[in-house]
Amino acid sequence: MSPSLLSGILKTLAVAFCSALLSTSIAQAELLAPFKDDLFAYPHVLRQADDGRYMAVDYRSKRDINQRDEIPERRVSGGYVDLSVRRDQQDLIATTEVARMPHMAVGRQQNARFIVVYLYGQGGNRRQGMDDFTFGGNFNRIKNLAVRNGGLYLTTDFSDFGATGARQVASLISLYAAHSPQASVFVACGSMGGGICWRLADNERVAPRLGGLLLLGSHWDEGFLSSRAFKRKVPVFFGHGGDDRVFPVEQQEQFFRSILQKSPGYPARFVRFETGSHGTPIRMSDWRGTLNWMDASR
Repeated sequence: MSPSLLSGILKTLAVAFCSALLSTSIAQAELLAPFKDDLFAYPHVLRQADDGRYMAVDYRSKRDINQRDEIPERRVSGGYVDLSVRRDQQDLIATTEVARMPHMAVGRQQNARFIVVYLYGQGGNRRQGMDDFTFGGNFNRIKNLAVRNGGLYLTTDFSDFGATGARQVASLISLYAAHSPQASVFVACGSMGGGICWRLADNERVAPRLGGLLLLGSHWDEGFLSSRAFKRKVPVFFGHGGDDRVFPVEQQEQFFRSILQKSPGYPARFVRFETGSHGTPIRMSDWRGTLNWMDASR
């Protein structure tokens, strides 16, 4: 073999080796590795604003519900889910200093890399966020993302959306956080559950551990602007339907921009699902992209 040919082969191998190392490094740097990203990617982006923090995406119920679900709004097509995650799922009761807390857990209950908590809205319960087939399989995705990446995913019952419910949820989060001292806690709140999200933002035990808040078709709270979480610049994600009849999207957009106005550069994002209804963000929000962004923003 000629010296020039050998040199060329060695250079090619070196480039390939460096590329592999770079890809591995990038993958390791992210909190969550890919899982069915092509199926859960956002549809076409219609417009952007606020230096990319605001994004409106195309949403169509005929495509994003009827073509995605075997039974519209009740059972997603099989390709969107991986049910092996059920092996790691438990229905539990925890006794905290506040209350007995029926809850469900998927993933690592000790030394978790991260903790994600989902809080339901009016009429929900702890089982909503563990349902593999409703909301387009999006809850099955976060369950798989937690298990596959050494994390913990929790859903819990609570008595109300006010101070009592917030104390109950805070006590459960504190219990699990104590067993995973290095884990950031991400709290996702659907609809009325946002009342608890905003209270946790100023909870003296939970706020220091927060890695992010996800408001999914939820409401606003001006008190957040003086909370412990706001002062720490805890990332906030808003997912909202453009045709939400419960909480008008324009008011949530206004609150989002009030955050940026008070603290320019604040890690906040808003995704508007154009024509989407009240429950659309729970179906369509990208768990992996959002949590990776929040983790990188710390």
